[in-house]
Amino acid sequence: MNKEISLCELVDGGKGRIVRIRGKSPFKKRLLEMGLIKGEIIEKVKLAPLADPAEYIVKGYHISLRHGEARDIIIEDM
Repeated sequence: MNKEISLCELVDGGKGRIVRIRGKSPFKKRLLEMGLIKGEIIEKVKLAPLADPAEYIVKGYHISLRHGEARDIIIEDM
């Protein structure tokens, strides 16, 4: 079993499998609608010049998430 970390801890170019999304906010629902569901592979592409937000690829789509948003997404580091 790989180590569980929050998405914001993933290094550039790193990949992980989504384990869960913490919280019950409307934003969590939006993340699920965008395809960030348990079992999906997510890859960190790059950080913005000031390190926030970061760009990720999930299901072939590019999304940008702020550090605080990525902190609530728990992944298995690959």
